[in-house]
Amino acid sequence: MIEKLEKDMIDAMKNKEKDRLTVIRMVKAALKQEQIDHKKEINDDLLIDVVTKQIKMRKDSITEFEKGNRKDLIEKTEEEIKVLENYLPEQLSMEEVIKIIDEIMDEVKPESSKDMGKVMKEAQAKLKGKTDMKEVSSIIKERLQ
Repeated sequence: MIEKLEKDMIDAMKNKEKDRLTVIRMVKAALKQEQIDHKKEINDDLLIDVVTKQIKMRKDSITEFEKGNRKDLIEKTEEEIKVLENYLPEQLSMEEVIKIIDEIMDEVKPESSKDMGKVMKEAQAKLKGKTDMKEVSSIIKERLQ
C-alpha cells in the first residue's frame, strides 16, 4: 500500500493531476506526523488508520457544506474521498459485516450493553479499514439491547 501511494504520487505529478497530488501529499504528511507523534513505524496498518481518519474528516466536512449549501465544495470533497478510498482494503458488504459481527457475538457472548467494549475490541480487530466502524458500532448497540 505504501509503495502504491509513492507510485501514485509520481503518476499524479507526471500527469499534472493537481487535486489528486494534493490529497496524496496530505496523506503522506499525516503519515509522517503520526510516525513522529506516536513513534510508530510507517506500514500498511498506519496508512489505513491515517486514510480512515482523513475520510472521516472529509465526510464531516461534507455534512457542514450541505448545511451551507456549498455544492462546489461537496463535489471537491467527494472526489478527495474517492482518491483516499484507493488506499483502503476492499470494503465489505453489509451482509459480510453482519456475518462477522454475529461470529464475534457468538465468541464473546455479551450479557448486556456493558460488554459493548469487549465486542467492539474484537470488531475493531477484524473489521478495521474494511468498513465504517460507526455503522459497526450502531449494529452492535442494536444487538446488545
